[in-house]
Amino acid sequence: MNFPYLTRFQPVLLSLFRFITGLLLFQYGVAKLFKFPVLPYFADIPPLIYAAGTIELILGAALMLGLFTRLTAFILSGEMAFAYFMGHVMKTGTPVLLPLLNGGTAAILFCFACLYISAAGGGSVSVDALIGKESDATGGAYARR
Repeated sequence: MNFPYLTRFQPVLLSLFRFITGLLLFQYGVAKLFKFPVLPYFADIPPLIYAAGTIELILGAALMLGLFTRLTAFILSGEMAFAYFMGHVMKTGTPVLLPLLNGGTAAILFCFACLYISAAGGGSVSVDALIGKESDATGGAYARR
């Protein structure tokens, strides 16, 4: 089915998708670094998880704002790919590729959501659009001047 009347909402919905993705990553950063909410698997984290939490906190906030969206989302996509392979696939020492068995479903979803945002841009409601780095007419693609 084709719903052409929905295409007019595409730039705003892209901004909403970007904001929610950033918010979810931001909450992981808060949980890892500030122990809020208290979660047993973030109680005593190793330095690598602490670094991941820092990336998620800072870049998650930037993604929510739509600041340097493409670069921010690309870095977060790489971080999530790294998290999937290092933190989920190799968790037990024996490679377990199936996300249902290794608990990496969220990491894969974040990886590809951020990869899409890095290609699509921040949408019409973002700091990038406000300062003129993105174009409203193209739904977030770089403005061609």
